[in-house]
Amino acid sequence: MSRQAMSNADAGWLQMESPTNPMMIAGFFEFEQPMDFERLRATIEHRLLRFERFKQRIVKPRVALHQYYWETDPHFELDSHLHRMALPAPGDLAALKAAANDLASTPLDLSRPLWQFHLIENYGDKSVLFCRLHHCIADGIALMHVLLSLCDDTTDAPWPAPQSAIGHRPVGLAATLWRPAGSALSTVQTLAHESADLLRNPARAVTWAQMAAGTAQSVARVTLMRPDSRSVLKGQLSVARRMAWSQPLPLDEVKAVSRATGATVNDVIVSSLAGALQRYMQSKGQNAAKVRMRAMMPVNLRPANESPEALGNRFGLFAPDLPMHVADPLERLAAFKQHIDHLKHTPEGYVTRAIVEISGMTPVEVERLVIKFFTSKTSVVITNVAGPRQRLYLAGNPIRQVNFWVPQTAGIGLGVSIFSYAGEIVVGVMANAKLVPDPEAIVAAFEAEFAALQARVAQTAPTVELQPVISHNGHGLAAAATGHCQALTKAGQPCKNAALPGSTTCRVHAGVAVT
Repeated sequence: MSRQAMSNADAGWLQMESPTNPMMIAGFFEFEQPMDFERLRATIEHRLLRFERFKQRIVKPRVALHQYYWETDPHFELDSHLHRMALPAPGDLAALKAAANDLASTPLDLSRPLWQFHLIENYGDKSVLFCRLHHCIADGIALMHVLLSLCDDTTDAPWPAPQSAIGHRPVGLAATLWRPAGSALSTVQTLAHESADLLRNPARAVTWAQMAAGTAQSVARVTLMRPDSRSVLKGQLSVARRMAWSQPLPLDEVKAVSRATGATVNDVIVSSLAGALQRYMQSKGQNAAKVRMRAMMPVNLRPANESPEALGNRFGLFAPDLPMHVADPLERLAAFKQHIDHLKHTPEGYVTRAIVEISGMTPVEVERLVIKFFTSKTSVVITNVAGPRQRLYLAGNPIRQVNFWVPQTAGIGLGVSIFSYAGEIVVGVMANAKLVPDPEAIVAAFEAEFAALQARVAQTAPTVELQPVISHNGHGLAAAATGHCQALTKAGQPCKNAALPGSTTCRVHAGVAVT
């Protein structure tokens, strides 16, 4: 029976597992019509199971401080991981949310391969594939690559070839996608660049010299920052989770605000989310302006020369302040943009990744103390993944909508996902039922806040200048953004950063010749 050592980072995420916070990535594909279950089963068998990890279970070390291992499960059966269920009448959105809440609240069996798929039928004239995968298998970017390898770019693609026709050995993503996905391959290959809106080129974000000089500063910021304020979003957790998601938001509308303000798409969405949390707190009788709140935001740290289909966790974390004290939507966007632009040029993501890796080498009790220390300083996990630009098909069925959530670490009861697919963005909220029993209220507040930001931008059209915003300590949080950097990123896309005063490039591309 073959064994593979688990990396320290993957072990770190495994050891964060707790009854009130199972460390699994959960989400769904919504289809436009009922799913052919047998074709779905064949697709999963011949495409997903090519990745050896999905037939492996975890072996815990018998001796403290020794490594965890992956080994092939001798009792593996696909039917133990792929299920079908029908919604009760009337099979509406409320019934779907109830089923999703139950699944998201149920932890995976750690003695078996750590994934489960449920085909949910009787959802009107549609169907949904609900997926749960443990975070220790891989991070969100890698798992999205795996799941997209199940898809085709046409509805009339042939049934997957028998595994014997292509060999039994595991294959890389490129080989996996070559046969089933056609032009979807080029879309998937851009995911590593597109999804890193927060830090588009992490390997080049800081030089090694800058890292050496800035690491101590980042360690000090992470370890010395004060805990978040007590709020309606902090407290003891229960086992149950509640899920809600927005109506699809046209990506072009978000990009229009982005272009007008010089901010990124991620800046626009997160600042609107901060406004939504303001509204939610105020509806619960809390003065949001007096609340200090940070978000935990994953950032892609895969090396530029590493293929993004490699499994495992290769990301760090930023903990930006959310400008809860700023009421005006446009000023709030300016405040968040300035703050996150600063963090992009620090080694904070690398520092937090190192902490997770070190934690994975310690006993569970020690790691949980470390995690408790850091999660006291944040109140919400926010993730942003850019999915395919064109519509895809799974087992011949058109995918109408995609939504995925990453788990929250111990002590954090609220997670928000930002996922784009086929020209639309969906914002999903997963909350601990004891803290936030009504995540729909946050979703509604987000939609209202984005509309308010659009209105403010329209008032200042055709040119928007992000003015400095005064923080609690009296310092300006946002500089004027008067123009875009004219350089191209490593992915060949226009840079979205603001140009330096009197320059055509930003700090990252300073000195780069622009043609």
